[in-house]
Formats: sequence, C-alpha cells, structure tokens
Amino acid sequence: MHDPAEIQSDSSPQAAAPAVVEKLGDMLIAAGKLDPANLDRALKVQESALNAGAGEVSGGREKLGSILTRMGMISGRDLAETLARQRGWTIVESGDFPELPILEDSISPRFLQEAKAIPVNETEGEVVLAMTDPADDFTVRAMQAATQKQIVPRLLSTNDFETVYEKLYGSGKSSMGQIVDDIATRDDEQDFGDIEQLKDLASEAPVIRLVNLIINHALERRASDIHVEPFENRLIVRYRIDGVLHETESPPRRLSAAVISRIKIMANLDIAERRLPQDGRIKLRVQGKEIDLRVSTVPTMHGESVVMRILDKGGVALDFLALGFDEDNLKVFISLLDQPHGILLVTGPTGSGKTTTLYTALDRLNKPDVKILTVEDPVEYQMPGINQIQVKPQIELTFANALRSIVRQDPDVIMIGEIRDLETAQIAVQSALTGHMVLSTIHTNDAAATINRLLDMGVEDYLLTSTIIGIQAQRLVRTLCTHCKEEYHPVDEVVEQMKLKRFTKSPRVTLFHAKGCEHCGHTGYFGRQSIMEVLPMTDTLRSLIMRHATSSELRDAAIAEGMETMYENGLKQAVGGVTTIEEVLRVTRED
Repeated sequence: MHDPAEIQSDSSPQAAAPAVVEKLGDMLIAAGKLDPANLDRALKVQESALNAGAGEVSGGREKLGSILTRMGMISGRDLAETLARQRGWTIVESGDFPELPILEDSISPRFLQEAKAIPVNETEGEVVLAMTDPADDFTVRAMQAATQKQIVPRLLSTNDFETVYEKLYGSGKSSMGQIVDDIATRDDEQDFGDIEQLKDLASEAPVIRLVNLIINHALERRASDIHVEPFENRLIVRYRIDGVLHETESPPRRLSAAVISRIKIMANLDIAERRLPQDGRIKLRVQGKEIDLRVSTVPTMHGESVVMRILDKGGVALDFLALGFDEDNLKVFISLLDQPHGILLVTGPTGSGKTTTLYTALDRLNKPDVKILTVEDPVEYQMPGINQIQVKPQIELTFANALRSIVRQDPDVIMIGEIRDLETAQIAVQSALTGHMVLSTIHTNDAAATINRLLDMGVEDYLLTSTIIGIQAQRLVRTLCTHCKEEYHPVDEVVEQMKLKRFTKSPRVTLFHAKGCEHCGHTGYFGRQSIMEVLPMTDTLRSLIMRHATSSELRDAAIAEGMETMYENGLKQAVGGVTTIEEVLRVTRED
C-alpha cells in the first residue's frame, strides 16, 4: 500500500495537478507533522472504506487529508499549509474575511456549511471563494450558476472555516463561548465546597471540552506553557509562545474551580487538597503525537494557580544547526564532546534550552559501544539506548545518591540534569577524574561566571582545572517570521556603536523589523533559536583559576583567545536576518 498521488484530486480542470506532484503523506512526514505509522493507519482506513462501498456514496474515495484530520493525526492548519505547497493553492487567512456576509441573498448559509466554503470578496466579474477543498468542482459550478460570475477558489483550513462560519452565519460566539453556554444552564451560585459535587461537575462533558479546548488552542499556537490563574474578578488563561506570555480567551471566573479541578483530575492530583502545592503529569495523544504536560499547582489568594509545561516528544529537533550553532561554535563544541573524559557544562537561565542542547549532545554520543546513564529531574524526553533515572527526593533518590550508584554501573557517559550543590559537584568531579565524560547544566549568567560559582560552592580549584574541559552558555531569542519580516538600514551611529560591519561583507548593513502577520499571530516572530558562547578550557584559564581570578578576568582572557560572546553571536544572527537587535538586547547584555 502506498500514498496515492491523487489524494486531493478531482476529475475537474480546477483540480488538475502537475504531472509530477509530491505525495501529501510524504510531505507531512518530511515536515515532521505526521508519523509514518499514522499514515499507514489512515491509508488502511481509506482502503477499507472504499472496499466496503462507502466511497461510492460520497462519489469516490475519502480523501487522505480528510481522514488524517478526522482521526486527529494532524491539525487542519498543517493540512492546509501542506496542500498549499503541494498544489500551489493560495491560503486565505481568517483575518482576510469581511465583517458581514457576502452574497447573503443568493447563497444559503446551509449550502455554505455543507460545502465548507465561504465567499471572501465580490467584484463585478468574479467571486473569491474560500474552500476547505478548492478541488471541489461541484461547489464551484453551483456557485457559478447562482452568481453568474467567475469563481476563484482559495484554500481555507478546517479550523478557520469553523471560526469564520460561526462569526458570519452563526451566533457569533467562539467555541469557548458556546461551551460556556452549555455549562451556564447550571445554577451559577451553587456551592463548590462539596468535593463530590465539584468532582461531578469537573467530569461532565462541557467542562471536559472546555479544558481540552484550552490545551488544543495552546498546541495550535505552539505554546510551551499554559498558565491558568484565578483572580478576584476573573480567571486568566495565558500561553507562553516563543518565550513571551500572551493572554487569550478565558472562561468566566465562576468556572475556575471546575476548570482547575478538571486539570487536577487529569494529572491524578488530589482535588480536595487546595492548601499545598502539587505536581503531576498528564499524557495525551493529540494529532497523532505523544504530548506530556507537566502540571504544577500552587495556592494563591483567590484559588489555585496552575501551570502546564508542554513537552512534545516528537517536536524536539536534536540537531545542532537547528538549535542555533554556527559553524565556528559547533566546531569547538564537537571537539569538546569528542574528549575521552572530563566535565562539559551548559549554563543559562531557566527556559534557555540547556536540556535540549544536552539531549542533542547525547544523541550524537549514543552509539552501541557507548553506555550512557542520566540522572534527571524530571526526565523530559525519553531516548532509546540511554538509561535515564528520575530523581525522587521523597524516597531519598537525590542527584547525589543516584550518582553514587550509577558510577558502579560502568558508564562511559554520565549526564546530570543540574549541579545544584557541593555534593553533586564533587561526585561529578570524581566521575570525570576516574575516566568518565560528564555532561551537566548549571545556572549562571555566562560561561566565565560558572567557574566562580563552582569555587563558591566549595569545589577545589585544582579539581576544576583537572576536570572541566569546556563551558557553553546560551540564551533563546525569537526568530523572525519569514512571511512578514521587513528589512531596513540602521543609522551610521548604531552601526558604529555596535560594530555591525564586522558581521557582513556588504558595503551597507541590513537589519530587519518584526512586522507581524496572520502566520505568526501578529507578533513578527515564529520559533526560537539559541545565541551562545563556547569557552574551552585552556592553560591560560587554568592558571587564572588557580589564582582565583574574577569572572571578568576569565572572560577577558577567553575573548583574547578567540571566544565569541553571546552578545556578538546575537548581533551576527541579527545582521544575518535570523532575529532582531531588540531581541538580542532583551536577553543579553552589551560587552
């Protein structure tokens, strides 16, 4: 069985595809939107429906894209973007539609709902028609007959169709508003102090749909965290997208207890305990992907605040270039990874991508002849071929206790989630001295400050010089949206002050503005990438460490030996059109 080329084909001229067209399933897999196993499942469903005669009723086999979205293996947006590339169709964004319906007198809303089509624009001779399937010749011909005008089909994602149709032809309420109306039939003043009553409400279909909608919207918008925060007069839901919080549509305040209880039930937490912080985990399968949500609750003045960290197991790019390593930094980092033993540290604030960098390093080291053990809190992503240990302080399985045991497991590489105290640092040093490669993270502002942090912890200077082979510091900057970024030429004073000419061979420096469009949610940014500095240990630095030099002295010495700082690395990426100067200044400081 194979992926048929005529996935979205039709016998009409409108649907005629190029003679050679890349298969939709292959394109979705290549883009990381679809798992090959799910493609096989969808193709089997398509084939079995055809064999059962279901296809004859609908006038042909059910299209693969329709099956994939119906089974929740991909989102409507992913399908639309892939079809647009495959067929050369133009996507209509939800913001392009008129405020009031077009052709309301000649076309019934029921027909448009069944055809999944919405008129976008009408001129004297033509009508632009947004369709979830522009290859639907029957709808095109019917619209042509009704309007006596040329129909110009455009592509519309199924998600956007539902939103726009409800706005133009329905009640005008969002999906969340409709669900809230279902719950509103209950007595608004009922007492939620009764745990059993609260558990019953949290288990009812409308509340379940409401929480699922919050999670699905977060995934569609590429959020890394969901914040549900009750205040005196309102419940606020915010998504962290590309490192920045954005407020979104929220349920009414009266539903805060039901929403938060539903999340706690999903995470197997005690809904009766509202006075103490709790931590849990939710495992979901959304759009064919395994999604883990790390749930944290803390009591606040007006209820429990909940934060859900989204961990997409299939969405982590274990590729150094995708993370933001340029050729020079990658060459230095790989040379450090190839050392037979020693400690390689990755540093930066919370949420700066340190763990992803370590996983990428482990992926490179992971070979049949290399034994790798990790101690993590928590284990964020499971990697085949690597023995991963979850820290459990409540049963005394701490970083230090776990490390003492795994050294006797004959590992070649040890990864420590974080060096938090002297005991863990000392075991890491001893492991490196006895011939192991140790990878770990630590919280400092830059690479040079890491040495002083370890000295302050109490690690002996001679042990640091003997074991540390290198330190990498990093931050995450938002990357510019390729659909709407605008170039400009900075004034000469800025070019001179930041010394930007060293990063380009062009006679004039070009930078970019973050403009904003439908594709990037009107932020001007889409995705994130690391800016970094890599400090390899040298004899000069070792002698400075033995003299307990300050971090600024260590930093100056590293720069003199050729280290490119995070600030410089960020400026280089800004000049290269990857990010903006404003983003670089937001996350790092000028040297």
